[in-house]
Amino acid sequence: MEGAGYRVVFEKGGVYLHTSAKKYQDRDSLIAGVIRVVEKDNDVLLHWAPVEEAGDSTQILFSKKDSSGGDSCASEEEPTFDPGYEPDWAVISTVRPQPRHSEPTRGAEPSCPQGSWAFSVSLGELKSIRRSKPGLSWAYLVLVTQAGGSLPALHFHRGGTRALLRVLSRYLLLASSPQDSRLYLVFPHDSSALSNSFHHLQLFDQDSSNVVSRFLQDPYSTTFSSFSRVTNFFRGALQPQPEGAASDLPPPPDDEPEPGFEVISCVELGPRPTVERGPPVTEEEWARHVGPEGRLQQVPELKNRIFSGGLSPGLRREAWKFLLGYLSWEGTAEEHKAHVRKKTDEYFRMKLQWKSVSPEQERRNSLLHGYRSLIERDVSRTDRTNKFYEGPENPGLGLLNDILLTYCMYHFDLGYVQGMSDLLSPILYVIQNEVDAFWCFCGFMELVQGNFEESQETMKRQLGRLLLLLRVLDPQLCDFLDSQDSGSLCFCFRWLLIWFKREFPFPDVLRLWEVLWTGLPGPNLHLLVACAILDMERDTLMLSGFGSNEILKHINELTMKLSVEDVLTRAEALHRQLTACPELPHNVQEILGMAPPTEPHSPSPTASLLPLSPTRAPPTPPAPTDTAPQPDSSLEILPEEEDDDGADS
Repeated sequence: MEGAGYRVVFEKGGVYLHTSAKKYQDRDSLIAGVIRVVEKDNDVLLHWAPVEEAGDSTQILFSKKDSSGGDSCASEEEPTFDPGYEPDWAVISTVRPQPRHSEPTRGAEPSCPQGSWAFSVSLGELKSIRRSKPGLSWAYLVLVTQAGGSLPALHFHRGGTRALLRVLSRYLLLASSPQDSRLYLVFPHDSSALSNSFHHLQLFDQDSSNVVSRFLQDPYSTTFSSFSRVTNFFRGALQPQPEGAASDLPPPPDDEPEPGFEVISCVELGPRPTVERGPPVTEEEWARHVGPEGRLQQVPELKNRIFSGGLSPGLRREAWKFLLGYLSWEGTAEEHKAHVRKKTDEYFRMKLQWKSVSPEQERRNSLLHGYRSLIERDVSRTDRTNKFYEGPENPGLGLLNDILLTYCMYHFDLGYVQGMSDLLSPILYVIQNEVDAFWCFCGFMELVQGNFEESQETMKRQLGRLLLLLRVLDPQLCDFLDSQDSGSLCFCFRWLLIWFKREFPFPDVLRLWEVLWTGLPGPNLHLLVACAILDMERDTLMLSGFGSNEILKHINELTMKLSVEDVLTRAEALHRQLTACPELPHNVQEILGMAPPTEPHSPSPTASLLPLSPTRAPPTPPAPTDTAPQPDSSLEILPEEEDDDGADS
């Protein structure tokens, strides 16, 4: 439908406002209306207007509501009612008592009182769109503006949410939240807002002002260079669709109820226990655990001591090899020596693979050349303030470079991804041996390699688990973050990606990692470390009136200001508080290792609210053999295969 200065590009009837905060609506509290997307005066508007249920919606002409006089029909003394926070069915933030019905004037602004509910908003003013929770009798959408306010929820009694979202995707980028399939973050097609968010997160050292636009134009080369695989967090929403694709919008879930949810209701946790950490394990204490043949004894007790106090600096070089799986806790001294000899030979055979590639060969191998360039750039700025790496021509930088390139030969599927140099640096600093540091780094990567996979499914799952833990521990903080559009916890992305490497001073990182490597008191202690930090900053976040930008800024400014002992003490207290709860939800028990994980099932086309199901394990590198490799095949580095299918790994 077209008129003077405007064109209706989408129209859907049967879209109701529910003006009562009751869970079950009566007819008097429903206002039927029509939702339209209208192009008018070089702008695109989303407009809802009421219409009598028996009326012909196609005859209602578009007329933007005058915001200055929008409430003129309502009495100044007319009270408002705020339903407060109702997580399962909240529809609008403020509602008025249902007025008497009156006949609207066709072709003009509807008369009072139903006309007072009409609204129009420019698409550029939208910040996010939340879809209704599955299981309701009909779907609704809640639109949040850049100013932070919520428009009245639009209830689609006759369906149509998917169609509206697809129309909106012509004008906006709708990025699905990683762990909440109901939430779409809204960005203009120039992606400046998204670039700004990455800048605030400081996921990368280099300027990220144009990284999103470059990613949209050339996903492969941008992913391969500065943006790397880390930023594929929004890959599903942002990557260009092939010719003839249906839409740029990630497929929303169907309107039908979605199975597989575990509803997390209020859990009554007991009091938080007091925790006292112990002193570090010394060389003398370690020696008391070494048997006659060099075999370690009473290993569980020793691990528990490392968890409760860490290691003294002089002991780390030996103990880290056990914590990272390079040496076996059950092996004898002679077995360890034989193992080191074997691993030394294996390392140098892999190193020879890339060292023997000539410059001419490398020019024809874009994969190796790309890895080398990215590694050189990252190594040149990794921990340069540390004395072990400072100064030009530092030999430590050369070892970092060689180990990371050799890891590309060890794990062809993963290769090098930005952030790995941050994980290797403390290990090389402590071990101070190229071969031993490489194998310890491989052991660490076995724990975190999923963080660097291109699909980012592991990172999404971890953020979902973190949100679930925080929801049980502090639902009020979760509600606050959600109200400020920070409920996705994206500001924790860097914490989990590189295990808080850039959040603590270097010596504190060593203490934190060796405690986490013990695997005590259960899996996913790093998620409780994140909860502990948020718990420490709870009052500052909630009482300072922070918006989403201020929350990001505040979290960023915590860098190097946190005490690792305070954080670990609080994380252990949170773990004890959770495990003491007799009514802890099953999926929380799974996260804490209190219950076996549920059997993996076939992936469903619909995403769950908290994607906690374990994904397929990443490919394991083939076991090395003692057979000497053939001269040609040992030096051949295959170029990356063309991925014509674009299939996700």
